[in-house]
Amino acid sequence: MKFATFVHEGKRQSGVVADDHMHPFEYSVDLLDLIVEGEESLRTAGERALTGALTGALTVPLADIRLLPPLQPPTVRDYMTFEGHVVGVARGYGDTVPEEWYAAPAFYFTNPYAMIGAHDDVPVPPGCLRFDFELEVAAVIGKAGRDLTPEQAREHIIGYTILNDWSARDLQGREMKVKLGPAKGKDTATTLGPWLVTADELEPRRNPEGFLDLALTVQVNGETVGQDRLANMAWTFEEMAAYASRGTWIRPGDVLGSGTCGNGGCLAELWGRNGVFEPPPLAVGDTVTVTVEGIGTISNTVIDGVPPVPVPTARRRP
Repeated sequence: MKFATFVHEGKRQSGVVADDHMHPFEYSVDLLDLIVEGEESLRTAGERALTGALTGALTVPLADIRLLPPLQPPTVRDYMTFEGHVVGVARGYGDTVPEEWYAAPAFYFTNPYAMIGAHDDVPVPPGCLRFDFELEVAAVIGKAGRDLTPEQAREHIIGYTILNDWSARDLQGREMKVKLGPAKGKDTATTLGPWLVTADELEPRRNPEGFLDLALTVQVNGETVGQDRLANMAWTFEEMAAYASRGTWIRPGDVLGSGTCGNGGCLAELWGRNGVFEPPPLAVGDTVTVTVEGIGTISNTVIDGVPPVPVPTARRRP
């Protein structure tokens, strides 16, 4: 099933997507609340919504709604699991992939309050002059657990969605020198959508090595700039979830981003490989469209942001 959260005629609702229509849940309920209740509750609500459509309940064409992020995640961990992406970005700094990258699926926590919908406009981050996208797929946790094995973790993933980790590369480059990881460079917007596809729908696309094998494409203003396959990840989502749960809890609604795919999954990788800022950074009016086989498409247009609120530099002490 495909579950979504949306606005129709000013009302926020959740429901199931089928045949280019939205089938609202019988009762007003948040998608995350159903995920917390468990997979059975989620599936039952979805089946009732689809059955209601057959008996004359309201359905809404997708063209008539505004899609919101499928859920408001309590946490978002974003990984770097595509070696091709890491190689390209490292080359831009005259560097190579560190051995530490191969040791474990590293991640950082990004801003769960910055989630935007599949077709919402994206403001340029304050002070940013080098704006970029990142083509990713995300797994959503459906059941709490800790210290999981990868085999156990598969039962804890309820579904998948598309994630675009919008990045202010100039801000990110400066703050990374402080060695605390990305912060304001990743803080303004993250697209999540268009909906949550349950894990069982994508299971037939799993290859013999255990990776979901889906085609990934990103276009800027209708021109393809990146293509890859999800199976080129260095770790499976189950391995990522197991690592995330080491010594702590993962809980329903937690989002695990794959990290940017290779072969043009972001502009920074192409800049690193080409040695020049080509294609150019995103500008106001540019539209970025990401398509993931088996999940769907998101498309966002860049708009003007706001100027940065002044903050003083550090008070240097003797």
